[in-house]
Amino acid sequence: MSKSKRKLSPISLDRPIDYKDLALLRSFTTSYGKILARRATRLTRNQQNRVKKAIKQARILGIFPFVPKKPI
Repeated sequence: MSKSKRKLSPISLDRPIDYKDLALLRSFTTSYGKILARRATRLTRNQQNRVKKAIKQARILGIFPFVPKKPI
């Protein structure tokens, strides 16, 4: 019997995901500005939805770029 290890989320479950936390949001996007998938970020479904909404809100407000000026 092999036990499968549960993948832990990279951020704590109770950590607030805010559109003003640009360093956190940047870690969930590619160098081209695309939002990474859940299987790549290992976030829970709820966290992924909050990250997605925060990134989109920051983009609409103009504090997070749709496409970065130069790839990271």
